[in-house]
Amino acid sequence: MMMIRFDLRVPEASPITHAEQYAACLEMCEWAERLGFAAVALSEHHGTEDGYLPAPLTFATAVLARTNQIAVNLAALILPLHDPVRIAEQCAVIDNLFPGRLSLVVANGYRAAEFDMAGIERSERGRLLAEYVGVLRDAWTGEPFEWRGRTIRVTPTPATPGGPMLMLGGSTPAAARRAARLRCGFFPGSANPEILTAYQDEADEVGFTEGFCNLPSGPAFVMVSKDPESTWAQIGPYALFDAQSYSSWQEGTHLNVSDVHGATSWEDVRASGVYQVLTPDECVALAEQQGAAMLHPLMGGIPPDLAWESLELFESEVLPRISS
Repeated sequence: MMMIRFDLRVPEASPITHAEQYAACLEMCEWAERLGFAAVALSEHHGTEDGYLPAPLTFATAVLARTNQIAVNLAALILPLHDPVRIAEQCAVIDNLFPGRLSLVVANGYRAAEFDMAGIERSERGRLLAEYVGVLRDAWTGEPFEWRGRTIRVTPTPATPGGPMLMLGGSTPAAARRAARLRCGFFPGSANPEILTAYQDEADEVGFTEGFCNLPSGPAFVMVSKDPESTWAQIGPYALFDAQSYSSWQEGTHLNVSDVHGATSWEDVRASGVYQVLTPDECVALAEQQGAAMLHPLMGGIPPDLAWESLELFESEVLPRISS
């Protein structure tokens, strides 16, 4: 299983523009499809200085139009920040354009600034997530339904019966239990085994036998290089920015999405093991151990030219050995 992920951040120190990064991203999605990658994963945040992707459905449509068969997974769409009827309509249109190629991991979000910006009480996010999942499911039937005192009907219906695959994300046992109650698969942001236990226990309690909970494993970032020392010197500032920003967003919460806290230098980030620059041999060993490869080539605003060096090395010296 091979996937490629983008969040399309361009910090102030990056030498590229968002327009240049977006163009490079689409080229990388074409590259990934040509090499047999299963999916492109897109993330969402709002109001960040680095321009973190705020409109993942819009960008998903561009990726789907540029490619022919690779899937696009939104991981995650922060559902409480949106009007669920509008999300249902957009997804229905996308699914008719590109049947079966879009899937959603929806989450309740955690950055207080985003909820302030949207005028939504952050404390309501869990309740809203559960409510909005129900709205999506009702909407994708194409039949009229009542929501908040008014009649809603979403047409056209998606080409995929029941609509795009809908999963939940989160990083806590409470989120895992919510996913099971809503009869959704669960993609946690933490490898805490308590999350898996909470999901399985709740699924048993509600009689949900078709669920799954995929705990993350392995590093969050992998880059391939014949000279990791030299590459680290080039990408270190981007990795430090990425780790520090995620850590700052989680201050005052119980979350640990980045798994790197307190880093003051890129050497600290490197020592954490969460971000790794590997030789081709090391990357082959990791892929065989994990049974998967997740690439994040533009992490933290890495310039496309540097990212392409890694991708081309992956294509020439890693992929032939893990796909044979």
